[in-house]
Amino acid sequence: MTEIARRHLLLTGAAAALLPAAVQAATTIPGPTGATSIRDMLVINALGGLGNPNVKPADGASRAEKLRIDQRALDDARRSGLHVVNSTIGWVAGPEEPFEFSVRETASTLLQIRNQPRDLTLILTAGDIERARAEGKIGIIMGFQNAAMFGKDASRVDLFADMGVRVMQLTYNVQNDLGSGSLMPEDQGLTNFGREVMARIEANKVMVDLSHSNRQTCLDAIKAATRPLSINHTGCRAITDLARNKTDAEMRGVADKGGFVGIYFMPFLAKGRVATADDVATHILHAVKVAGEDHVGIGTDGYVTSYDDMDAYMEELRKENEQRVKLGIAAAGESATTTPFIMDLRGPGQFQKLADLLLAKGLKTGQVEKILGRNFLRFARDVWG
Repeated sequence: MTEIARRHLLLTGAAAALLPAAVQAATTIPGPTGATSIRDMLVINALGGLGNPNVKPADGASRAEKLRIDQRALDDARRSGLHVVNSTIGWVAGPEEPFEFSVRETASTLLQIRNQPRDLTLILTAGDIERARAEGKIGIIMGFQNAAMFGKDASRVDLFADMGVRVMQLTYNVQNDLGSGSLMPEDQGLTNFGREVMARIEANKVMVDLSHSNRQTCLDAIKAATRPLSINHTGCRAITDLARNKTDAEMRGVADKGGFVGIYFMPFLAKGRVATADDVATHILHAVKVAGEDHVGIGTDGYVTSYDDMDAYMEELRKENEQRVKLGIAAAGESATTTPFIMDLRGPGQFQKLADLLLAKGLKTGQVEKILGRNFLRFARDVWG
């Protein structure tokens, strides 16, 4: 997770549910331009969020008002073709006590969804994904991007699974009691407690997400897995050698277990220059080559709605990067001037533009449909039922 607004709130201990994993700048891209429209395709973002980063809660706003997703965010999501998104909740980093914070935020997220029943619906099963689409609602998957909230008690997995959390990422960028994040030495792997927690996650039919883990932790988890598992947002290290990206062996291992690999819209897709939409397509094509066309999708790590004030955003970016560096959680490829999103792949037209690029690079319409959502749906059926 590398979004700016949410990171800031996490660090100050005031995070609200359903803020996404990346914040984007102003300027949208056009809507459908290609011969193949995504209008009839299922679109699932394996890591992202809903929200309007331009709106700040008023002083004295009620809890319900602070959590409410506004009309612009909903309209933009629908215009983009998005049907379902895995939204990060719970503790990732910062001063809050991880367990208490995660319980509060999970409950707050459930309240938010309940308070907007015409627009939002909670996703617990694969059938819920199809129902959300049929009813014209945006489906919300509640997911963790760290497992620190489990403390040293694996039974806490049961509690959060019962509350509706359906994705649990083992580590963030640094070390926790389960294993090593991407900033840790590559040979540090999954701990015994990590194996215990992972078995508990599988027993609850919850997705095990290996995003942000280092190489050995990822490979150890793949070896230990008895059910399909995922890397919901990553890039391909064979193309861009940065620690946040996954090696071919990791992606192939996940695919061999029947899992899912989501490619993000992030700066880690290029090294020494600004990543572009073409880079996103290139990483997807490499992932398809390595993992197979049935196991690759998208996990953008971002909003659909964009920032309107780019100057203000860049100042916020500078402050947030400074905080992440101090905490020791900033990954190689992050900087005070590198936006955590793809400049030419944002706004309500982002999924259509990606589809156009993939088609232009030789993929068939059916393959694009798999990448935009069908592969995640298949994975969800296998894990959640």
